Amino acid sequence: MNSVIGSELYRQDVEYVKGLPLQWERLENSSFVISGATGMIGSFLIDVLMSKFPTGIKIFALGRNAEKARERFGDLLDDDRLEFVSCDINKALDDSALGDVQADYMFHFASNTHPMAYSTNPIGTVTANIIGTNNLLEYGASHGNKRFIFASSVEVYGENRGDTEKFSEDYLGYIDCNTLRAGYPESKRAGEALCQAYISQKDMDVVIARLSRTYGPTLLKTDTKALSQFINKGVSGEDIVLKSEGNQLYSYSYVADSVAGVFYCLLAGEKGEAYNVSDAASDITLKELSQIIADYVGTKVVFELPDAAEARGYSTATKALLDPAKINALGYKAGYDIKKGLQRTIDMLKA
Repeated sequence: MNSVIGSELYRQDVEYVKGLPLQWERLENSSFVISGATGMIGSFLIDVLMSKFPTGIKIFALGRNAEKARERFGDLLDDDRLEFVSCDINKALDDSALGDVQADYMFHFASNTHPMAYSTNPIGTVTANIIGTNNLLEYGASHGNKRFIFASSVEVYGENRGDTEKFSEDYLGYIDCNTLRAGYPESKRAGEALCQAYISQKDMDVVIARLSRTYGPTLLKTDTKALSQFINKGVSGEDIVLKSEGNQLYSYSYVADSVAGVFYCLLAGEKGEAYNVSDAASDITLKELSQIIADYVGTKVVFELPDAAEARGYSTATKALLDPAKINALGYKAGYDIKKGLQRTIDMLKA
């Protein structure tokens, strides 16, 4: 198992989410199907469930790489509560190793979520968010699903048209659909539309979590998002490389807070609604963010032009702030501001 997962700081993060004032008893003796199970958010959510419910639950962790799952979860995979299921969500799940299991609660986290993947695997980016979402919804509709969580993204709002400070859930920004980079946000939009279709036609209970840019100690080494690269440079004690002027203003969330928001959607959200998962204390420019990391590790920020492949995958949005008022009304409140979250992340990855 990854050494980060055994650290005291990570244990504290898991305990923080476990301690949220939610109706956890509703999840007792339930089954869970989780796509993207070895990813940053899915793997943390699994750790919370395994710690919160020592008996009675069953988690089916979907992924394509059993070796990666063993590296991430270690001996937990020998526990009867957790089963890794090797499958491709772009194929019908009835034909996979998942078979015909009860699917009380489903979480769809599987998606390409970083610029290089958008650029080099644009087809896979789109299909996971549309075909994969359809396959998971279809499986849930026929296997006793009580509630389905679709992990959407701040990117569904597209460009800020200059008429709002923050994106509320009813805001409709601008996306140029006739571009390579549009594959991710447009397919997330289509995924949300599919959720509404299943609600209407098959009476599915779906809640949409629109996640802000998430970071934390469970980030994947292959992640090419700017913040992930900043963190990796900081952990290595290298200068932080900023490949723009850094004036982009975005909302961020520490992974424990993103997972907390997902659980609020699951246990307190309303059927068919979308909720922004973010916190004003983590709204920051790339330049300020990179400087926090450089100051903490004792290096400096340097500027460098991106190569062509990187540039093709970058978001063109210069201001994308989420308004969390709707999820705050459910009782959600982030536990970590950007500085605290970054410091915890670096401390765990350096250990």
